[in-house]
Amino acid sequence: MYSIEFPNPRTHKFYDYVQVGSYYYDAHDIIIFGGDLTVENLRKAYRSGIFPWHIEGLPLPWFCPENRAILEFSELHIPKSLRKEYAKTEFTFSIDKDFESVIKNCSRAKRKDGYGTWITPDFMRVYGKFHAAGDAHSVEVWDENELVGGLYGVDAGGVFCGESMFFTRSNASKFALLHLIEHLKTHGATWLDVQVMTPHFKVLGAKEIYRTEFLDKLEETQKTNLKLF
Repeated sequence: MYSIEFPNPRTHKFYDYVQVGSYYYDAHDIIIFGGDLTVENLRKAYRSGIFPWHIEGLPLPWFCPENRAILEFSELHIPKSLRKEYAKTEFTFSIDKDFESVIKNCSRAKRKDGYGTWITPDFMRVYGKFHAAGDAHSVEVWDENELVGGLYGVDAGGVFCGESMFFTRSNASKFALLHLIEHLKTHGATWLDVQVMTPHFKVLGAKEIYRTEFLDKLEETQKTNLKLF
């Protein structure tokens, strides 16, 4: 196990493609390949605007996307139907009550691209340690004693970086997000990192900003020393 020296995303030359064996892979958002998945490396990465994403057959890729999706809470748009359902839900919510079950359920969630999960057993093990260290956090949605939805992500020094969501009941993952936003707002946060745009987040008002703008925003927020959890 060794500490990765991550390149500076502001000055790093990102390549369009990288050759691994006989194949070329799209690498224009990847800042480095390989290295150990450890708590130390994860903390350094997230606080530098970088995150890992497992791709089968490649040394572990670490991403810092050219276009980064974020959600400004001042621009949050909750569809009227979702707002009504959230207001009357009988589900209950918790934070950091069952991180292990949340990440396991996220790993089982079917992906629309058909490529399966990027949350490998190694990811679950190390992010569990990251949670124990106080950096990774979960939101749980309960129907009495049954876990029916949730999400997890990382506190990158005062900025929450969303990682994955799951649901087994209608709207449960969306409710988890709304509960998270309420929690973050009470702790002074004004935005969260979505990482990669999805149709769901676009409907809620998320937008994409360029890499350097994201890094500026991350650094400025980190200076405020917000305690999110």
